[in-house]
Amino acid sequence: MKTEYQYLVFTKADKQPGKTEVWECRSKNGGTILGIVKWFCGWRQYCYFDECAAVYSTGCLRDVADFMQQLATTRS
Repeated sequence: MKTEYQYLVFTKADKQPGKTEVWECRSKNGGTILGIVKWFCGWRQYCYFDECAAVYSTGCLRDVADFMQQLATTRS
């Protein structure tokens, strides 16, 4: 599974509160946590949750979506 992109990197969170994995989305420049990707029961899919007021380009949004799609594929 691809976890490193041009500006973003996804790492598995240290604490896993439930049955599904939680991933941190970090900036490659400085390692700041920008958000997390985790399973959202209400929508029955992985979703992205902002941790800070970040600004994303279309390319970064595509990378986040690509990562979530990979998680969805491995889940099925």
